[in-house]
Amino acid sequence: MRYLMGIDNGGTFSKAAIFREDGVQIASKSASVSLFTPDSGFRERDLSELWEANAAVVKSAIEASGISPSEIAAVSVSGHGKGLYLVDKMGNPLGRGILSTDCRATDLVSHWERNGVAEKARKYTYQPVSACQPVALLAWLKEYDPDLYQQIGYVFSVNDYIRFCLTDQPYSEYTVASGSGFVDFEKKGYTEELLALFGIPEMSGCLPPLLYSSELAGRVTAKGAAATGLLEGTPVAAGMFDIDSCGIASGLSDPDNLCLIAGTWSINEYISDTPVRGEATTRNSFFCEPGRYLIEESSPTSAGNLEWFIRSQMLEEKAKARNEGTSIYDLTNEWVAGTDPQVNNVVYLPFLNGSSTEGGASGVFFGLSESTTKKDLVAAVYEGVVFSHRRHVEKLLMHRSLPKKIRLSGGVTNSAVWTQLFADALQLPVESVKGKESGALGAAMAAGVAAGIYSDLTDAVQKVVSVSASVEPRENMKEIYNRKYQLYCQLEDSLSSIWHR
Repeated sequence: MRYLMGIDNGGTFSKAAIFREDGVQIASKSASVSLFTPDSGFRERDLSELWEANAAVVKSAIEASGISPSEIAAVSVSGHGKGLYLVDKMGNPLGRGILSTDCRATDLVSHWERNGVAEKARKYTYQPVSACQPVALLAWLKEYDPDLYQQIGYVFSVNDYIRFCLTDQPYSEYTVASGSGFVDFEKKGYTEELLALFGIPEMSGCLPPLLYSSELAGRVTAKGAAATGLLEGTPVAAGMFDIDSCGIASGLSDPDNLCLIAGTWSINEYISDTPVRGEATTRNSFFCEPGRYLIEESSPTSAGNLEWFIRSQMLEEKAKARNEGTSIYDLTNEWVAGTDPQVNNVVYLPFLNGSSTEGGASGVFFGLSESTTKKDLVAAVYEGVVFSHRRHVEKLLMHRSLPKKIRLSGGVTNSAVWTQLFADALQLPVESVKGKESGALGAAMAAGVAAGIYSDLTDAVQKVVSVSASVEPRENMKEIYNRKYQLYCQLEDSLSSIWHR
């Protein structure tokens, strides 16, 4: 039996998981990484701490698996897209890593939208410009931190950075890079015209060579092996954007499927043989299978909202659950299951980290009264997250036919209550797949292709992915959630002018 390792870095946790070649997970470890918010809109992490956390979870996963490092055939890395992770010209960490929820460059992007730069860029990139893209963050650094800007050696994504720490080889890969704002979709590579358009032509020599997800990107160095417990020389595949890894681990190899990923971001996607051109909010990127495109509607509006609510409003309940040996999520699920959606009229807009359509959007609870309870608020958070996904799905359906079912992944699949709410609000069957660490599994599947265990990622899907649960929509909930969803949309639209002020 051969084994594969996937490493996954999201907005909160670093994870490492080991899988058998049939996709069965035998060990998984995770660690949180400190978040720094030095100013409004800033979301940063220490690069040394990030690498140490990754090294620690890799080593812990190997120890927990009970296998020898020599039995791991290959490793690969998945991570959040966008954001910015820099090293200097000597390959040392430069500044702090910037997360995909960072919005310091919002005003700069608004300026590009007004002066036509964003529209000109879209002709190359097939996507809108966002404040968390590397092009915007680099332009911001050039203006506000020119000393650091001058020291840049390589521009990395989070998975590029971790792969670099493992192999000492500077590469990027297509799935992440195609969402960065650097890549010309027709040329399938970097273009000087885009860098000049964004005012950062100096970055031309700082963009690492591009690889496809399953290509070999190097081997674990002696230094990387000492830090992680991996065997020196272990092959490392290029890896992919976490929306691709979660998608491929959910069986997204058929254009008829629609995949929803509910984590920090609301990701809603399908694959296509052609990109979508001209739609204001729809994003295109290269899929992890060469020759295909990932069509995506997304915003930072998903399950992370519950984490915020627990952290800010439920510390007492969380401590009590910990003392009783139970989970705070069991409590929130119980609360939501016991709340009647026809009686609870609180509506929540999950825009703590902004919106993909409204500049300056913020989170909102609407419809509070003296009778409102904390249980009502938690139920509204669950619903608001689902409604945000539904709004994105409706935009995707402008470009494709209605799917027969939804493949759902992310933290919400641990909640039967939340999964049922997705089915009810979308009025489509919802399937979740076996295994909890879909981001790491997708990376491990790419590692398996690089190691020759699978012929390609479609072969990997056939051998690895299986459905764990299927939830049917309840017809009697259709009108209830349609009514609440319409109110959600009206509230979001009506606040547009206020947010702009």
